Amino acid sequence: MAQSTPNRRQIIAGAGLIGAVSIAPKIAAKEPPPLAGKAVLITGCSSGFGLLSAKLFAELGAKVFATMRNIQRPEASELAAWGAADAVKGDIDLTVLEIDVTSDEQVAKGVAEAERLAGGPMDILINNAGIGYAGPIELQDMEATKLIFDTNVYGPHRMARAILPGMRGAKRGLIFNVSSQLGRVIVPSAGHYSPTKFALEAMSEAMAYELVPHNIEVCVIQPGGYPTKVWVNRNKLAAELKDRLSEEEAAAYPALVSRMGEEDGSGRSADPMDVPRAMAEIAMMEAGKRPLRRAVHPGSKPQLAINEVSEKVQVDWLGSSPFGPWIKAVHD
Repeated sequence: MAQSTPNRRQIIAGAGLIGAVSIAPKIAAKEPPPLAGKAVLITGCSSGFGLLSAKLFAELGAKVFATMRNIQRPEASELAAWGAADAVKGDIDLTVLEIDVTSDEQVAKGVAEAERLAGGPMDILINNAGIGYAGPIELQDMEATKLIFDTNVYGPHRMARAILPGMRGAKRGLIFNVSSQLGRVIVPSAGHYSPTKFALEAMSEAMAYELVPHNIEVCVIQPGGYPTKVWVNRNKLAAELKDRLSEEEAAAYPALVSRMGEEDGSGRSADPMDVPRAMAEIAMMEAGKRPLRRAVHPGSKPQLAINEVSEKVQVDWLGSSPFGPWIKAVHD
């Protein structure tokens, strides 16, 4: 690998958005929408960060492809109706597509349809779809283990593999992978949630380095705890797992097993809009100057110290190696 590998931090994409732009619920009529002309695909848009991101990015002028599992559900119709209400005036361009990130076929079909409708490759991919479990690692049976890895790790990988050929062809692009502060720090009895998010963090960073020559950026979003529907889904999955436990397994961890399916996330009051706002802010940054990671929460961010140490270690270890230009391009 030659030391002259292009450094994307020195490349300003011709279609890039220059300068900071304030994020507002609605854009003034005479101002060009800050994300106009950008095609954005978002996974997991039935609720939470995905739903809020789909609406915000559409309000900021992007052509949004909001995807979710099973578009026969009411959430899909409600989001489509929301987009259609303003689409008549030309304010909103939002299309709901079906993508289950655990399905190779649906990922390939959904991305192809989004690219067809957009008339070209995606500018931004937001890998938001994810699930959680609860309980000790030992009690995570293979059904639970395969499902959470398939969703939280293989899902973003499938999506990236489907979208990257188009981005590489265009020599531009931005991928957001929604991780968690638990992708850097660990709380016991969260099942394989931290293991999958740790894996997502590592995969994201490796991709960030490898995509430097293609002028494609990867940004890891690390939210803290927010009051979203993730707790409802986690409780459902945890309760199903709990029902599958043998008496001997349940007796091994009585205190932890008793909580499985009972944690509702109550007491969390942070605004979930923090996450889509952070992603929109980063999307509007000058190409080549976006951060590798962004911790998002108004409260404690224990992962920040680890992020800083990790960055220093990577630069000190590989900064003078043949990979140095890639490492420094991501961390400068």
